[in-house]
Amino acid sequence: MTYSKINMHQILAIIPARYGSTRFPGKALVEINGAPMVWQVYLRAVEAGLSNICVATDHSDIFDAVKKRGGNVLMTKTTHPSGTDRCAEALEIYQADGKNFDFVINLQGDEPFIDPRQILELCHSLEKGKICTQVKRIEKAEQLTNPNCVKAVWSKITSEALYFSRYPIPYLRSEGQANLAGHEYYKHIGIYGFDADILHEIVKLEPSPLEKAESLEQLRWLENGFSIKVSETSYESIGIDTPEDLERISM
Repeated sequence: MTYSKINMHQILAIIPARYGSTRFPGKALVEINGAPMVWQVYLRAVEAGLSNICVATDHSDIFDAVKKRGGNVLMTKTTHPSGTDRCAEALEIYQADGKNFDFVINLQGDEPFIDPRQILELCHSLEKGKICTQVKRIEKAEQLTNPNCVKAVWSKITSEALYFSRYPIPYLRSEGQANLAGHEYYKHIGIYGFDADILHEIVKLEPSPLEKAESLEQLRWLENGFSIKVSETSYESIGIDTPEDLERISM
C-alpha cells in the first residue's frame, strides 16, 4: 500500500479510558494476554510506529496501571460525556505544556486487538481541516439489521461522509428492503483522526437533533457543517463492550 507523506511526530494518539462503563465497569483493567486491556491498545499504537501516545483516564487505578508499565497517562475529568471530549481535554493539557500537534487520533480503549496496520492507515488519511474515519464493507446479513452496527454512506467524489445511521442505508425501494445481494453496504469503524483545531471546535457544539435521534455524535459534526473524510479498511477489530464479549474471545 502506498501512503501519503505525513509527519508521524505531529500526531498525538489518545486512548480515552473511563472506569465507569455502564455495561462493564472497570473493563479497561481487565487482563488480556497478561496485561490490562487499555495497555494492549497502547502497545498496538506503539507497533504502528506512533511516538506520541497517551491514555486519558478518570480513575487512579487505570492511571497507575499505565504509569507502572512506562506509558504516558493523564488524569482527566470524570464528567466527560464522550471519548471525544476526553481527547480534547488531554490535548489541552499537552498544549498548556507547550507541546503542539497537528493531528489527534482517538483509539478506543476497549479494542485490544486492533491491527497496527489499521492505525497506520488512519494516520496516513489525516488531512488538515478534516475529521477522518474508516468504514468496512458489510459481509454478514445480521450486521445489516443490527442497530449496534452503524452504517455509513459517503461521496464517491470527495470521500466525505453523507450520513451515518443505525438503520440499513440505503433502502432498496425496488426490493422493499435492504439486502447485501442488491447493494454494497458499509459499516462505520469507530476510529477517528482529528485536525487538532477542529477537535477543539467540535466539543463546543451542542447535541443536535440527528445526533439525539440516532445517538451518534458524528451526526452533530455533520449537522454543523464539519467534513468527515471516509476511507475504506479491510481490517476489523473486536470491541469488548460486555463481560460476555470477553468470554467469547477467551473460548
